[in-house]
Amino acid sequence: MVLIAGVDEAGKGPVLGPMMVAGVVMQEDRLNELNKLGVKDSKVLSATRRNYLSAKIKELADSYYILEVSARQIDEFRKIITMNQIMVLSHANVLDQLKPNIAYLDAADVKEDRFGENVKMKCCFSIDVVAKHKADTKYPIVSAASILAKSHRDRAMRDLEKNIGVPLGSGYPSDPVTKRFLADWIKENKTFPEIVRHSWKTTENLLNL
Repeated sequence: MVLIAGVDEAGKGPVLGPMMVAGVVMQEDRLNELNKLGVKDSKVLSATRRNYLSAKIKELADSYYILEVSARQIDEFRKIITMNQIMVLSHANVLDQLKPNIAYLDAADVKEDRFGENVKMKCCFSIDVVAKHKADTKYPIVSAASILAKSHRDRAMRDLEKNIGVPLGSGYPSDPVTKRFLADWIKENKTFPEIVRHSWKTTENLLNL
């Protein structure tokens, strides 16, 4: 029985909120069930469709794991390592939880092979790794992981909105709603809450105004 994993992230680039790194494992001879389900890159799906598919994927998968890395954790990591290294450690963490035979990763490095080798070296067990750019559009098992990561990230963002009491938008620096939140918050409070990534250039620029 060959166990195949797909791993992908959601929330690497935003200035606020957590990053989710999701892994999905299925037996190799059952991967066609994902095609029947109609999984796709999460970015081309509506939120409603992602949530529906997320529930179905959890039912189909032999196992899955979703790692949440908070904004505060990202800031602390970035004091000692790069974002690329954070991505390597996060992917290896997910694979260590799932222990598949082969893993397909959405490469979070300009050099695909380097990312795959670095993740493989950080895993605590023997595994074959294939890392490709846009893997979530090429391999259904990575599409499935992409959907889990994005749906959980979206849910986390809505929970943060409820807790903080104002709209946050997507969390990306270019989002007008996110930009408005950051500008209004810093004007009133002179600093940012823990849900904001203080190590981002966007945040540093606002703090230095």
